[in-house]
Amino acid sequence: MIKFENVTKTYNRSVRALDDITFNVKGGEIVGFIGPNGSGKTTTMKLLTGIIRPDSGKITVNGFNIREDPIKVKESIGYIADNPDMFLRLKGTEFLELIGDIYKVSTEDRRKRISSLAEKFGLTGALSSPMMSYSHGMRQKIMVIAALLHKPPVWILDEPMVGLDPKSAFELKQLMREHTKEGNAVFFSTHILEVAEKLCDRVIIIKNGHILYDGELEELEKQNKSDSLENIFLELTEK
Repeated sequence: MIKFENVTKTYNRSVRALDDITFNVKGGEIVGFIGPNGSGKTTTMKLLTGIIRPDSGKITVNGFNIREDPIKVKESIGYIADNPDMFLRLKGTEFLELIGDIYKVSTEDRRKRISSLAEKFGLTGALSSPMMSYSHGMRQKIMVIAALLHKPPVWILDEPMVGLDPKSAFELKQLMREHTKEGNAVFFSTHILEVAEKLCDRVIIIKNGHILYDGELEELEKQNKSDSLENIFLELTEK
């Protein structure tokens, strides 16, 4: 459902954030994207969502080429950015209604989904308040709800667990599992290696714009003769 083919991205004509990288994410998979700070994770997320363009290479999401069909790609994804501090002057309900309008979610469907997701994440009582009054964790929760409101087949999540309380993190992980059981895809970056270890079908490890590993955790552990993703990650990225 996600195809990244020989993608390169350079900033200021000198800093190569991604260097000819290729990977796929299939339907039914939760794929964790991990790497040290500055490795190219956020650049990859921004390329996948069309926020920035690659210098070269091809990006396809849900069968749509991001250069040729950018709107179709955006309709296919639910994106949670690493910064939830957006639209803070709006009330929670106003923000979610705006998202529903953008994605043309019917009034009946959006009300049902908002009600169900707000209850899951403990936000029901806060939706009538301006988002500037929310804590960081509450802002993160409402961005999760907004990303899932139109039931996109591909979820692209940049550090989605940051700021979530344990119950909300549990609910999001359950939703991720349910989503992929229906044949959809989840691609998420995280610094929390324990989450990646327990949740992912595959992991992609990136450093300095190059992919160091792409595959199943079990195979990675066999190759490195270790049963700890944390130890393997440190060994690979500190070389």
